[in-house]
Amino acid sequence: MQIDENAALYVISVAAELAGMHPQTLRQYDRMGLVTPKRAAGRGRRYSAEDVRRLRLIQQLSQEEGINLAGIRRILELSEEVRRAQRRASALSAQLRGMRERPSGADRVFAAGTSGDVVSIVHGRQRRRTGFAGALMPAGTLREAAGQ
Repeated sequence: MQIDENAALYVISVAAELAGMHPQTLRQYDRMGLVTPKRAAGRGRRYSAEDVRRLRLIQQLSQEEGINLAGIRRILELSEEVRRAQRRASALSAQLRGMRERPSGADRVFAAGTSGDVVSIVHGRQRRRTGFAGALMPAGTLREAAGQ
């Protein structure tokens, strides 16, 4: 059985130890909105493996890259925006693939009939070309004009 990465499992002391931080630092990051742990029934913070990963990233950006907390917040916001855009692009790609794989007869095509009515035609079949004048003639007149 695999545990969900977003399952809130760790109390603050365990999450702080896993991230290599002091619990007070986690409280500060929670207040700032850098990490938002779930809350237990008694309002205690519960951190997930994803939260711990995010805490480690914050620590790396702060200590190794020298980025301040406001910059880190912006980086995290932009990263989430990119993830949302990637999920949306994947969903749209799948939708487009589905549309391309659909049988050609499944599409409905509409055209103007010779009498001016809107008619449904089978996708992929060519309509008889009547020319501009023929399109304006009432039904039956085209045959008479063509000598049929």
